[in-house]
Amino acid sequence: MSMILRRDKQLDQAQVLSLYQANQWSSAKHPEALMAALANSHAVVTAWEGDRLVGLGNVITDGHLVAYYPHLLVHPDRQGQGIGRKIIEELQTEFQGFHQQILVSEAPAIPFYEKCGFKKAEDTQSMWIYLGEDH
Repeated sequence: MSMILRRDKQLDQAQVLSLYQANQWSSAKHPEALMAALANSHAVVTAWEGDRLVGLGNVITDGHLVAYYPHLLVHPDRQGQGIGRKIIEELQTEFQGFHQQILVSEAPAIPFYEKCGFKKAEDTQSMWIYLGEDH
C-alpha cells in the first residue's frame, strides 16, 4: 500500500493515541493536552496508508528564528521505510530559512536525525523539567 503525506491539524484522537501508544510515548496518557498541542503547532505533517495513521511530525516556532521539532513518530511496524525522513523533509522545507532548527533526541534516534542534516550542538546540553514517568 502506498503512503500519503498530509498537512493536518484536524486529527482523529483515537488514531493519534494509537500511534503514540504504539511508540510508548507518555503523551498518550494526556489525550486532551496532546490534541491541543498538535492543533496549536505551527505545522503538522501526517503519513497515511489508506485510512491508517502511520506517522506524524510537528513543529512549533517563534515565527522568525527558531523552529523546534517536538514530535516525530512512525508506527513501529513501519519504521525503517523512509516515512520519518519524508515527514522531516516536508517540515524542513517550510522552515529551511530559520536561524535554528532544533530537537531533542533519544540516543537510538541520533543516527536517523544526523542523516536528516541535524548535528549535535557542540558543547550545549539539553535540560528540562519533565513530568513524565518514562525516563
